[in-house]
Amino acid sequence: MDFALKRLSDYEGVKGPLLLIILDGIGIYKGENDGYPGNAIEIARPENLLRLMTEEKIVTRLKAHGRAVGMPSDDDQGNSEVGHNALGAGRVFAQGAQLVEDAINSGSLFEGTAWKEIIENIVAGKKPAHFIGLISDGNVHSNLSHLLALIGACDRAGVEEVYVHGLLDGRDVPPLSALRYFGELEDYLWSVRTQAAKDGKKRKYFVASGGGRMVTTMDRYEADWSVVERGYNAHVLGEGPKFPDSLTAIKKLREIQEADDQYIGHWVVHDPEDTAKPMTKIEDGHGVILFNFRGDRALEISRAFVEDDFGGFERRCRPEVFYAGILEYDADTRMPPRYLVSPPAIDRTLSEYLAKNGIPQYAISETQKFGHVTYFWNGNNSAKFDDKIETWVEIESDRVPFDEAPEMKAREIASEMTDALRSGKYRFLRLNFPNGDMVGHTGSLPATIEAVKVIDDALGNLIDVVDDLGGTVIVTADHGNCEQMFEVDKKTGKPVQTGENYKVMTSHTLNPVPFIIHGPDTGRYDLNDSLKEAGLGNVAATILMLLGYEKPDDYLESLIKGNAGCK
Repeated sequence: MDFALKRLSDYEGVKGPLLLIILDGIGIYKGENDGYPGNAIEIARPENLLRLMTEEKIVTRLKAHGRAVGMPSDDDQGNSEVGHNALGAGRVFAQGAQLVEDAINSGSLFEGTAWKEIIENIVAGKKPAHFIGLISDGNVHSNLSHLLALIGACDRAGVEEVYVHGLLDGRDVPPLSALRYFGELEDYLWSVRTQAAKDGKKRKYFVASGGGRMVTTMDRYEADWSVVERGYNAHVLGEGPKFPDSLTAIKKLREIQEADDQYIGHWVVHDPEDTAKPMTKIEDGHGVILFNFRGDRALEISRAFVEDDFGGFERRCRPEVFYAGILEYDADTRMPPRYLVSPPAIDRTLSEYLAKNGIPQYAISETQKFGHVTYFWNGNNSAKFDDKIETWVEIESDRVPFDEAPEMKAREIASEMTDALRSGKYRFLRLNFPNGDMVGHTGSLPATIEAVKVIDDALGNLIDVVDDLGGTVIVTADHGNCEQMFEVDKKTGKPVQTGENYKVMTSHTLNPVPFIIHGPDTGRYDLNDSLKEAGLGNVAATILMLLGYEKPDDYLESLIKGNAGCK
Protein backbone atom coordinates (compact mmCIF):
# COMPACT_ATOMS: atom_id res chain seq x y z
CA MET A 1 0.00 0.00 0.00
CA ASP A 2 1.27 3.44 -0.92
CA PHE A 3 1.54 5.70 2.15
CA ALA A 4 3.41 8.49 0.42
CA LEU A 5 1.88 11.86 1.23
CA LYS A 6 1.78 14.51 -1.46
CA ARG A 7 3.19 17.92 -0.63
CA LEU A 8 1.01 20.97 -1.05
CA SER A 9 2.24 22.84 -4.11
CA ASP A 10 2.80 26.22 -2.47
CA TYR A 11 2.74 25.74 1.29
CA GLU A 12 5.46 24.03 3.29
CA GLY A 13 3.40 23.88 6.44
CA VAL A 14 3.64 25.64 9.75
CA LYS A 15 7.02 26.47 11.19
CA GLY A 16 7.99 24.93 14.49
CA PRO A 17 6.11 22.11 16.22
CA LEU A 18 2.39 21.42 15.71
CA LEU A 19 0.72 20.60 19.04
CA LEU A 20 -2.77 19.10 19.34
CA ILE A 21 -4.35 19.58 22.76
CA ILE A 22 -7.42 17.45 23.47
CA LEU A 23 -9.45 18.82 26.38
CA ASP A 24 -11.33 15.66 27.26
CA GLY A 25 -14.97 16.32 28.14
CA ILE A 26 -14.91 20.05 27.35
CA GLY A 27 -17.99 20.77 25.25
CA ILE A 28 -19.91 23.89 24.35
CA TYR A 29 -23.27 24.13 26.04
CA LYS A 30 -25.88 24.84 23.38
CA GLY A 31 -27.88 27.12 25.64
CA GLU A 32 -24.92 29.26 26.65
CA ASN A 33 -25.47 32.67 28.23
CA ASP A 34 -28.96 31.78 29.42
CA GLY A 35 -28.07 31.46 33.08
CA TYR A 36 -27.80 27.67 33.03
CA PRO A 37 -26.28 26.83 36.45
CA GLY A 38 -24.54 23.56 35.56
CA ASN A 39 -21.90 24.78 33.12
CA ALA A 40 -18.59 24.24 34.91
CA ILE A 41 -16.71 25.97 32.09
CA GLU A 42 -18.79 29.13 32.20
CA ILE A 43 -18.55 29.26 35.99
CA ALA A 44 -14.78 28.65 35.98
CA ARG A 45 -14.22 31.41 33.40
CA PRO A 46 -11.06 29.79 31.97
CA GLU A 47 -9.07 32.82 30.87
CA ASN A 48 -6.87 31.18 28.25
CA LEU A 49 -9.55 29.04 26.62
CA LEU A 50 -12.02 31.93 26.45
CA ARG A 51 -9.39 34.23 24.98
CA LEU A 52 -8.67 31.71 22.25
CA MET A 53 -12.34 31.27 21.48
CA THR A 54 -12.98 34.99 21.21
CA GLU A 55 -9.77 36.31 19.67
CA GLU A 56 -8.51 33.67 17.25
CA LYS A 57 -9.43 33.75 13.59
CA ILE A 58 -9.92 29.99 13.20
CA VAL A 59 -12.59 29.03 15.71
CA THR A 60 -15.50 26.68 15.09
CA ARG A 61 -17.57 23.90 16.63
CA LEU A 62 -17.38 20.22 15.81
CA LYS A 63 -19.94 17.46 16.19
CA ALA A 64 -18.61 14.84 18.58
CA HIS A 65 -21.60 12.53 18.98
CA GLY A 66 -24.03 10.41 17.01
CA ARG A 67 -23.42 9.64 13.38
CA ALA A 68 -20.50 12.07 13.26
CA VAL A 69 -18.47 9.52 15.24
CA GLY A 70 -20.06 6.31 13.95
CA MET A 71 -22.82 5.85 16.51
CA PRO A 72 -26.23 4.53 15.43
CA SER A 73 -28.14 7.81 15.69
CA ASP A 74 -27.69 11.44 16.65
CA ASP A 75 -29.43 10.68 19.94
CA ASP A 76 -26.34 8.73 21.02
CA GLN A 77 -23.66 10.44 23.07
CA GLY A 78 -20.10 10.43 21.90
CA ASN A 79 -17.33 9.03 24.05
CA SER A 80 -13.58 9.18 24.31
CA GLU A 81 -13.02 5.97 22.35
CA VAL A 82 -15.04 6.77 19.25
CA GLY A 83 -13.93 10.41 19.50
CA HIS A 84 -10.26 9.52 19.38
CA ASN A 85 -10.91 6.95 16.64
CA ALA A 86 -12.43 9.69 14.49
CA LEU A 87 -9.70 12.20 15.36
CA GLY A 88 -6.92 9.80 14.44
CA ALA A 89 -8.52 8.08 11.46
CA GLY A 90 -9.71 11.07 9.46
CA ARG A 91 -12.83 9.11 8.59
CA VAL A 92 -15.89 7.80 10.41
CA PHE A 93 -16.37 4.09 11.01
CA ALA A 94 -19.40 2.21 12.33
CA GLN A 95 -18.61 1.79 16.02
CA GLY A 96 -19.29 -0.75 18.75
CA ALA A 97 -22.94 -0.07 19.35
CA GLN A 98 -23.75 0.06 15.64
CA LEU A 99 -21.68 -3.02 14.85
CA VAL A 100 -23.43 -5.08 17.50
CA GLU A 101 -26.84 -3.71 16.56
CA ASP A 102 -26.30 -4.64 12.92
CA ALA A 103 -25.02 -8.11 13.79
CA ILE A 104 -28.01 -8.81 16.02
CA ASN A 105 -30.57 -7.43 13.56
CA SER A 106 -29.09 -9.33 10.62
CA GLY A 107 -28.69 -12.52 12.64
CA SER A 108 -25.01 -12.76 11.72
CA LEU A 109 -23.98 -12.78 15.40
CA PHE A 110 -26.01 -15.94 16.01
CA GLU A 111 -24.65 -17.59 12.86
CA GLY A 112 -21.06 -16.86 13.86
CA THR A 113 -18.59 -19.52 14.94
CA ALA A 114 -18.09 -18.16 18.47
CA TRP A 115 -21.78 -18.01 19.37
CA LYS A 116 -22.46 -21.47 17.93
CA GLU A 117 -19.49 -22.99 19.73
CA ILE A 118 -20.55 -21.63 23.11
CA ILE A 119 -24.23 -22.51 22.75
CA GLU A 120 -23.66 -25.99 21.33
CA ASN A 121 -21.25 -26.90 24.12
CA ILE A 122 -23.36 -25.64 27.01
CA VAL A 123 -26.58 -27.15 25.63
CA ALA A 124 -24.89 -30.51 25.09
CA GLY A 125 -23.39 -30.42 28.57
CA LYS A 126 -26.51 -28.93 30.19
CA LYS A 127 -24.42 -26.06 31.53
CA PRO A 128 -25.42 -22.44 32.21
CA ALA A 129 -24.67 -19.33 30.22
CA HIS A 130 -23.42 -16.29 32.16
CA PHE A 131 -23.62 -12.72 30.89
CA ILE A 132 -21.44 -10.00 32.41
CA GLY A 133 -21.83 -6.32 31.61
CA LEU A 134 -23.29 -2.88 32.20
CA ILE A 135 -27.07 -2.74 32.61
CA SER A 136 -28.15 0.48 30.89
CA ASP A 137 -28.99 1.95 27.52
CA GLY A 138 -26.20 4.53 27.61
CA ASN A 139 -24.80 3.03 24.38
CA VAL A 140 -21.26 3.90 25.45
CA HIS A 141 -20.21 0.57 26.95
CA SER A 142 -23.33 -1.49 26.39
CA ASN A 143 -27.00 -1.48 25.58
CA LEU A 144 -29.58 -3.42 27.54
CA SER A 145 -31.41 -4.28 24.32
CA HIS A 146 -28.36 -6.27 23.17
CA LEU A 147 -28.36 -8.31 26.37
CA LEU A 148 -32.08 -9.07 26.06
CA ALA A 149 -31.56 -10.22 22.48
CA LEU A 150 -28.75 -12.55 23.58
CA ILE A 151 -30.84 -13.97 26.41
CA GLY A 152 -33.76 -14.51 24.05
CA ALA A 153 -31.49 -16.39 21.66
CA CYS A 154 -30.34 -18.61 24.54
CA ASP A 155 -33.96 -19.42 25.33
CA ARG A 156 -34.71 -20.34 21.71
CA ALA A 157 -31.56 -22.48 21.56
CA GLY A 158 -32.63 -24.51 24.57
CA VAL A 159 -30.20 -23.17 27.18
CA GLU A 160 -31.82 -24.11 30.50
CA GLU A 161 -29.91 -21.78 32.81
CA VAL A 162 -28.88 -18.16 32.22
CA TYR A 163 -27.38 -15.90 34.87
CA VAL A 164 -26.69 -12.20 34.50
CA HIS A 165 -23.90 -10.50 36.41
CA GLY A 166 -25.03 -6.92 36.02
CA LEU A 167 -23.03 -3.76 36.64
CA LEU A 168 -24.75 -0.53 37.64
CA ASP A 169 -24.12 2.44 35.37
CA GLY A 170 -25.06 5.87 36.77
CA ARG A 171 -22.42 7.48 34.56
CA ASP A 172 -23.59 7.30 30.96
CA VAL A 173 -27.16 7.50 32.25
CA PRO A 174 -28.65 9.36 35.25
CA PRO A 175 -26.76 8.64 38.49
CA LEU A 176 -29.72 6.97 40.22
CA SER A 177 -31.40 5.06 37.40
CA ALA A 178 -30.33 1.45 38.09
CA LEU A 179 -33.71 0.35 39.44
CA ARG A 180 -35.29 1.27 36.11
CA TYR A 181 -32.82 -0.79 34.08
CA PHE A 182 -32.60 -3.75 36.44
CA GLY A 183 -36.38 -3.66 36.71
CA GLU A 184 -36.67 -4.04 32.94
CA LEU A 185 -34.14 -6.88 33.02
CA GLU A 186 -35.89 -8.66 35.89
CA ASP A 187 -39.24 -8.34 34.10
CA TYR A 188 -37.78 -9.88 30.97
CA LEU A 189 -36.22 -12.79 32.84
CA TRP A 190 -39.52 -13.36 34.63
CA SER A 191 -41.36 -13.45 31.30
CA VAL A 192 -38.95 -16.07 29.94
CA ARG A 193 -39.40 -18.25 33.03
CA THR A 194 -43.18 -17.86 32.96
CA GLN A 195 -43.54 -18.68 29.27
CA ALA A 196 -41.20 -21.65 29.63
CA ALA A 197 -43.32 -23.04 32.48
CA LYS A 198 -46.43 -22.77 30.31
CA ASP A 199 -44.61 -24.64 27.54
CA GLY A 200 -43.38 -27.34 29.90
CA LYS A 201 -39.73 -26.26 29.64
CA LYS A 202 -37.12 -25.82 32.35
CA ARG A 203 -35.68 -22.32 32.58
CA LYS A 204 -33.63 -20.80 35.42
CA TYR A 205 -32.96 -17.27 34.17
CA PHE A 206 -31.90 -14.88 36.96
CA VAL A 207 -29.68 -11.97 37.89
CA ALA A 208 -26.90 -13.49 40.00
CA SER A 209 -24.49 -10.71 41.04
CA GLY A 210 -23.51 -7.13 40.40
CA GLY A 211 -22.04 -3.88 41.64
CA GLY A 212 -21.28 -0.31 40.62
CA ARG A 213 -19.10 0.03 37.55
CA MET A 214 -16.44 2.17 39.21
CA VAL A 215 -15.81 -0.31 42.02
CA THR A 216 -16.73 -3.63 40.42
CA THR A 217 -15.22 -5.39 37.39
CA MET A 218 -14.80 -2.42 35.02
CA ASP A 219 -11.32 -1.08 35.75
CA ARG A 220 -9.20 0.10 32.82
CA TYR A 221 -5.52 0.62 31.98
CA GLU A 222 -4.59 -1.41 35.08
CA ALA A 223 -5.37 1.58 37.27
CA ASP A 224 -6.77 -0.58 40.09
CA TRP A 225 -6.85 -4.36 39.76
CA SER A 226 -8.79 -4.65 43.03
CA VAL A 227 -11.85 -3.44 41.12
CA VAL A 228 -11.60 -6.43 38.79
CA GLU A 229 -10.76 -8.85 41.60
CA ARG A 230 -13.84 -7.73 43.52
CA GLY A 231 -16.07 -8.36 40.52
CA TYR A 232 -14.40 -11.60 39.55
CA ASN A 233 -14.90 -13.03 43.03
CA ALA A 234 -18.54 -11.95 43.06
CA HIS A 235 -19.31 -13.36 39.61
CA VAL A 236 -17.20 -16.53 39.75
CA LEU A 237 -17.17 -17.47 43.44
CA GLY A 238 -20.41 -15.86 44.56
CA GLU A 239 -18.61 -13.84 47.24
CA GLY A 240 -20.17 -10.68 48.59
CA PRO A 241 -23.10 -9.31 50.57
CA LYS A 242 -26.12 -11.49 49.74
CA PHE A 243 -29.64 -10.40 48.85
CA PRO A 244 -32.76 -12.15 47.53
CA ASP A 245 -32.71 -10.28 44.19
CA SER A 246 -31.02 -7.44 42.36
CA LEU A 247 -33.62 -4.78 43.13
CA THR A 248 -33.43 -5.44 46.87
CA ALA A 249 -29.63 -5.33 46.69
CA ILE A 250 -29.62 -1.95 44.97
CA LYS A 251 -32.19 -0.42 47.33
CA LYS A 252 -30.49 -1.66 50.49
CA LEU A 253 -26.97 -0.72 49.43
CA ARG A 254 -28.10 2.75 48.39
CA GLU A 255 -29.48 3.26 51.91
CA ILE A 256 -26.36 1.92 53.56
CA GLN A 257 -23.70 3.52 51.37
CA GLU A 258 -25.48 6.72 50.30
CA ALA A 259 -23.72 6.50 46.94
CA ASP A 260 -24.67 6.95 43.30
CA ASP A 261 -25.14 3.81 41.22
CA GLN A 262 -21.62 3.78 39.79
CA TYR A 263 -20.11 3.50 43.30
CA ILE A 264 -22.50 0.95 44.83
CA GLY A 265 -20.51 -1.96 46.24
CA HIS A 266 -20.62 -5.49 44.87
CA TRP A 267 -23.42 -7.87 45.81
CA VAL A 268 -24.58 -11.41 45.19
CA VAL A 269 -28.06 -12.95 44.91
CA HIS A 270 -28.38 -15.85 47.33
CA ASP A 271 -29.87 -19.28 46.82
CA PRO A 272 -33.64 -19.10 47.39
CA GLU A 273 -33.42 -22.05 49.77
CA ASP A 274 -30.19 -21.13 51.59
CA THR A 275 -29.43 -17.47 52.18
CA ALA A 276 -25.81 -18.28 53.06
CA LYS A 277 -25.09 -19.66 49.59
CA PRO A 278 -24.91 -17.82 46.27
CA MET A 279 -27.52 -18.64 43.66
CA THR A 280 -24.77 -19.75 41.29
CA LYS A 281 -21.05 -19.83 40.66
CA ILE A 282 -19.15 -19.88 37.38
CA GLU A 283 -17.67 -23.35 36.99
CA ASP A 284 -16.00 -25.63 34.46
CA GLY A 285 -17.86 -26.00 31.18
CA HIS A 286 -20.02 -22.91 31.62
CA GLY A 287 -20.39 -20.28 28.91
CA VAL A 288 -19.39 -16.71 29.82
CA ILE A 289 -20.11 -13.74 27.56
CA LEU A 290 -19.06 -10.16 28.28
CA PHE A 291 -21.64 -8.08 26.43
CA ASN A 292 -19.93 -4.68 26.84
CA PHE A 293 -18.78 -3.51 23.42
CA ARG A 294 -16.34 -0.77 24.50
CA GLY A 295 -12.86 -2.13 24.93
CA ASP A 296 -11.06 -0.17 27.62
CA ARG A 297 -13.06 -1.45 30.60
CA ALA A 298 -13.53 -4.91 29.11
CA LEU A 299 -9.90 -5.94 28.76
CA GLU A 300 -8.93 -6.66 32.36
CA ILE A 301 -11.89 -8.88 33.26
CA SER A 302 -11.35 -10.71 29.95
CA ARG A 303 -7.73 -11.32 30.84
CA ALA A 304 -8.77 -12.64 34.25
CA PHE A 305 -10.84 -15.33 32.54
CA VAL A 306 -8.57 -16.36 29.68
CA GLU A 307 -4.89 -15.70 30.46
CA ASP A 308 -2.75 -18.59 31.67
CA ASP A 309 0.05 -16.34 32.89
CA PHE A 310 -2.15 -13.84 34.70
CA GLY A 311 -0.70 -11.41 37.23
CA GLY A 312 -3.46 -8.90 37.91
CA PHE A 313 -4.47 -10.54 41.17
CA GLU A 314 -4.50 -13.99 42.72
CA ARG A 315 -7.27 -16.09 41.18
CA ARG A 316 -8.33 -18.50 43.89
CA CYS A 317 -10.31 -20.37 41.29
CA ARG A 318 -9.95 -20.36 37.53
CA PRO A 319 -12.77 -22.34 35.93
CA GLU A 320 -12.33 -23.67 32.40
CA VAL A 321 -15.12 -21.85 30.60
CA PHE A 322 -16.15 -20.95 27.09
CA TYR A 323 -15.45 -17.22 27.28
CA ALA A 324 -16.24 -14.60 24.66
CA GLY A 325 -16.46 -10.86 24.37
CA ILE A 326 -19.15 -9.36 22.24
CA LEU A 327 -16.23 -7.70 20.38
CA GLU A 328 -12.49 -8.19 20.15
CA TYR A 329 -11.24 -5.58 22.60
CA ASP A 330 -7.58 -5.46 21.55
CA ALA A 331 -6.53 -6.57 18.08
CA ASP A 332 -2.82 -6.66 18.95
CA THR A 333 -3.10 -8.96 21.95
CA ARG A 334 -6.10 -10.81 20.46
CA MET A 335 -8.09 -10.23 23.61
CA PRO A 336 -10.28 -12.07 24.03
CA PRO A 337 -9.42 -14.91 21.64
CA ARG A 338 -13.12 -15.65 21.12
CA TYR A 339 -15.55 -12.84 20.23
CA LEU A 340 -19.02 -12.60 18.73
CA VAL A 341 -18.75 -9.59 16.39
CA SER A 342 -15.68 -8.39 14.49
CA PRO A 343 -14.61 -4.81 15.35
CA PRO A 344 -14.31 -2.09 12.71
CA ALA A 345 -11.19 -2.38 10.62
CA ILE A 346 -9.66 1.08 11.02
CA ASP A 347 -6.64 1.33 8.79
CA ARG A 348 -4.41 4.08 7.39
CA THR A 349 -4.68 6.35 10.39
CA LEU A 350 -3.00 9.74 10.54
CA SER A 351 -0.21 8.35 12.73
CA GLU A 352 0.53 5.60 10.24
CA TYR A 353 0.76 8.08 7.37
CA LEU A 354 3.05 10.35 9.38
CA ALA A 355 5.24 7.47 10.51
CA LYS A 356 5.58 6.08 6.99
CA ASN A 357 6.64 9.54 5.83
CA GLY A 358 9.28 9.91 8.52
CA ILE A 359 7.51 12.57 10.58
CA PRO A 360 8.43 12.30 14.29
CA GLN A 361 5.47 12.15 16.71
CA TYR A 362 4.96 12.40 20.45
CA ALA A 363 1.88 11.41 22.48
CA ILE A 364 1.20 11.82 26.20
CA SER A 365 -1.53 11.58 28.81
CA GLU A 366 -2.01 10.08 32.21
CA THR A 367 -3.15 6.51 32.73
CA GLN A 368 -6.86 7.28 32.51
CA LYS A 369 -6.57 8.54 28.92
CA PHE A 370 -3.21 7.22 27.77
CA GLY A 371 -4.86 4.56 25.64
CA HIS A 372 -6.93 7.20 23.94
CA VAL A 373 -4.01 9.15 22.46
CA THR A 374 -2.29 5.88 21.51
CA TYR A 375 -4.49 2.79 21.05
CA PHE A 376 -7.76 4.48 20.02
CA TRP A 377 -6.00 7.27 18.12
CA ASN A 378 -4.20 4.57 16.13
CA GLY A 379 -7.43 2.84 15.10
CA ASN A 380 -7.58 0.31 17.97
CA ASN A 381 -3.94 -0.59 17.52
CA SER A 382 -1.76 -0.73 20.61
CA ALA A 383 1.58 -0.77 18.76
CA LYS A 384 3.59 2.10 17.36
CA PHE A 385 4.08 2.25 13.61
CA ASP A 386 7.75 3.22 13.96
CA ASP A 387 9.51 2.93 17.33
CA LYS A 388 12.37 5.10 16.12
CA ILE A 389 10.35 8.26 15.51
CA GLU A 390 7.34 7.79 17.80
CA THR A 391 7.45 8.44 21.54
CA TRP A 392 4.60 7.65 23.93
CA VAL A 393 4.64 8.81 27.55
CA GLU A 394 2.22 7.67 30.24
CA ILE A 395 1.94 9.59 33.51
CA GLU A 396 0.59 7.24 36.17
CA SER A 397 -2.79 8.40 37.48
CA ASP A 398 -3.39 8.74 41.20
CA ARG A 399 -5.67 6.15 42.77
CA VAL A 400 -7.97 8.59 44.49
CA PRO A 401 -11.51 9.75 43.68
CA PHE A 402 -11.25 12.34 40.95
CA ASP A 403 -13.37 14.90 42.78
CA GLU A 404 -10.86 14.81 45.64
CA ALA A 405 -7.95 15.62 43.33
CA PRO A 406 -9.45 17.53 40.38
CA GLU A 407 -6.02 18.68 39.20
CA MET A 408 -5.24 15.02 38.38
CA LYS A 409 -1.92 15.00 36.45
CA ALA A 410 -2.46 18.07 34.28
CA ARG A 411 0.63 19.86 35.54
CA GLU A 412 2.83 16.80 35.07
CA ILE A 413 1.51 16.27 31.53
CA ALA A 414 2.18 19.92 30.67
CA SER A 415 5.69 19.72 32.13
CA GLU A 416 6.61 16.60 30.16
CA MET A 417 5.10 18.09 27.01
CA THR A 418 7.14 21.26 27.52
CA ASP A 419 10.33 19.21 27.58
CA ALA A 420 9.26 17.36 24.43
CA LEU A 421 8.49 20.61 22.62
CA ARG A 422 11.78 22.22 23.58
CA SER A 423 13.72 19.12 22.57
CA GLY A 424 13.05 19.96 18.91
CA LYS A 425 12.72 16.25 18.10
CA TYR A 426 9.06 16.18 17.13
CA ARG A 427 7.06 17.71 14.29
CA PHE A 428 3.63 16.64 15.56
CA LEU A 429 2.70 16.22 19.21
CA ARG A 430 -0.58 15.37 20.90
CA LEU A 431 -1.86 15.21 24.45
CA ASN A 432 -5.05 14.58 26.36
CA PHE A 433 -6.03 16.39 29.56
CA PRO A 434 -8.59 13.99 31.14
CA ASN A 435 -9.85 16.31 33.89
CA GLY A 436 -12.99 17.68 32.28
CA ASP A 437 -14.26 14.18 31.64
CA MET A 438 -13.07 12.20 34.65
CA VAL A 439 -13.94 14.85 37.25
CA GLY A 440 -17.13 15.71 35.39
CA HIS A 441 -18.24 12.08 35.70
CA THR A 442 -18.23 12.39 39.50
CA GLY A 443 -21.10 14.87 39.35
CA SER A 444 -19.29 17.31 41.65
CA LEU A 445 -19.71 20.76 40.16
CA PRO A 446 -17.23 22.48 42.53
CA ALA A 447 -14.53 19.89 41.80
CA THR A 448 -15.15 20.14 38.06
CA ILE A 449 -14.86 23.91 38.17
CA GLU A 450 -11.45 23.48 39.79
CA ALA A 451 -10.53 20.92 37.13
CA VAL A 452 -11.36 23.39 34.37
CA LYS A 453 -9.18 26.04 36.01
CA VAL A 454 -6.25 23.65 36.30
CA ILE A 455 -6.30 22.59 32.66
CA ASP A 456 -6.73 26.20 31.58
CA ASP A 457 -3.54 27.11 33.44
CA ALA A 458 -1.76 24.21 31.74
CA LEU A 459 -3.19 25.29 28.39
CA GLY A 460 -1.85 28.81 28.85
CA ASN A 461 1.61 27.58 29.81
CA LEU A 462 1.83 25.33 26.75
CA ILE A 463 0.71 28.09 24.41
CA ASP A 464 3.51 30.28 25.77
CA VAL A 465 6.05 27.53 25.07
CA VAL A 466 4.78 26.91 21.54
CA ASP A 467 4.72 30.66 20.82
CA ASP A 468 8.33 30.88 21.96
CA LEU A 469 9.21 28.10 19.51
CA GLY A 470 7.26 29.64 16.64
CA GLY A 471 4.90 26.68 16.55
CA THR A 472 1.16 26.18 16.20
CA VAL A 473 -1.47 24.85 18.61
CA ILE A 474 -4.77 23.13 17.84
CA VAL A 475 -7.25 22.95 20.72
CA THR A 476 -10.28 20.67 20.60
CA ALA A 477 -12.10 17.99 22.60
CA ASP A 478 -13.38 14.47 22.04
CA HIS A 479 -16.91 14.98 23.46
CA GLY A 480 -18.81 17.11 25.91
CA ASN A 481 -19.34 16.50 29.62
CA CYS A 482 -18.54 19.20 32.14
CA GLU A 483 -20.40 21.98 30.32
CA GLN A 484 -23.73 20.32 31.23
CA MET A 485 -23.69 18.86 34.72
CA PHE A 486 -27.36 19.25 35.55
CA GLU A 487 -30.06 17.46 33.61
CA VAL A 488 -32.11 19.62 31.26
CA ASP A 489 -35.77 19.10 30.50
CA LYS A 490 -36.05 18.43 26.76
CA LYS A 491 -39.32 20.30 26.47
CA THR A 492 -38.58 23.42 28.49
CA GLY A 493 -34.80 23.57 28.13
CA LYS A 494 -34.57 24.31 31.86
CA PRO A 495 -32.49 22.39 34.40
CA VAL A 496 -34.43 19.67 36.21
CA GLN A 497 -34.90 20.19 39.94
CA THR A 498 -35.62 17.74 42.72
CA GLY A 499 -36.85 19.86 45.59
CA GLU A 500 -34.35 22.67 46.00
CA ASN A 501 -31.54 20.82 44.25
CA TYR A 502 -30.75 20.39 40.59
CA LYS A 503 -30.67 16.85 39.24
CA VAL A 504 -27.05 15.92 38.67
CA MET A 505 -25.93 14.67 35.25
CA THR A 506 -22.76 12.55 35.13
CA SER A 507 -22.87 11.37 31.52
CA HIS A 508 -21.39 12.69 28.31
CA THR A 509 -23.49 15.16 26.32
CA LEU A 510 -24.79 15.77 22.83
CA ASN A 511 -23.10 19.16 22.66
CA PRO A 512 -20.48 20.20 20.10
CA VAL A 513 -16.85 20.74 21.03
CA PRO A 514 -14.51 23.65 20.26
CA PHE A 515 -11.93 23.67 17.51
CA ILE A 516 -9.31 26.41 17.57
CA ILE A 517 -6.05 27.04 15.72
CA HIS A 518 -3.51 29.38 17.30
CA GLY A 519 -0.28 30.21 15.48
CA PRO A 520 1.61 32.59 13.20
CA ASP A 521 0.17 31.18 9.95
CA THR A 522 -3.53 31.60 10.66
CA GLY A 523 -3.69 34.54 8.26
CA ARG A 524 -2.98 32.12 5.40
CA TYR A 525 -6.26 30.26 5.73
CA ASP A 526 -9.96 30.60 6.46
CA LEU A 527 -12.55 28.20 7.76
CA ASN A 528 -13.79 25.84 5.09
CA ASP A 529 -17.31 27.19 4.62
CA SER A 530 -18.26 24.29 2.34
CA LEU A 531 -18.51 22.07 5.43
CA LYS A 532 -22.03 22.41 6.77
CA GLU A 533 -21.66 20.03 9.72
CA ALA A 534 -18.04 19.32 10.46
CA GLY A 535 -17.06 16.69 13.01
CA LEU A 536 -14.05 15.19 14.70
CA GLY A 537 -13.25 13.18 11.58
CA ASN A 538 -12.29 16.41 9.79
CA VAL A 539 -9.40 17.14 12.14
CA ALA A 540 -6.88 14.70 10.62
CA ALA A 541 -7.02 16.33 7.18
CA THR A 542 -6.61 19.70 8.87
CA ILE A 543 -3.47 18.50 10.66
CA LEU A 544 -2.02 17.23 7.39
CA MET A 545 -2.70 20.58 5.72
CA LEU A 546 -0.98 22.43 8.54
CA LEU A 547 2.01 20.13 8.10
CA GLY A 548 2.08 20.96 4.39
CA TYR A 549 0.51 17.81 2.94
CA GLU A 550 -2.54 16.92 0.89
CA LYS A 551 -5.01 14.61 2.56
CA PRO A 552 -5.54 11.04 1.32
CA ASP A 553 -8.43 10.86 -1.12
CA ASP A 554 -10.87 9.13 1.25
CA TYR A 555 -10.16 11.33 4.28
CA LEU A 556 -12.83 13.84 5.22
CA GLU A 557 -12.27 17.45 4.18
CA SER A 558 -10.00 19.83 6.06
CA LEU A 559 -11.62 22.37 8.35
CA ILE A 560 -9.56 25.12 6.74
CA LYS A 561 -8.86 26.32 3.23
CA GLY A 562 -6.09 28.53 1.92
CA ASN A 563 -6.60 32.19 1.09
CA ALA A 564 -3.05 33.08 0.15
CA GLY A 565 -1.78 30.28 -1.98
CA CYS A 566 -2.39 27.59 0.66
CA LYS A 567 -4.66 24.92 -0.80
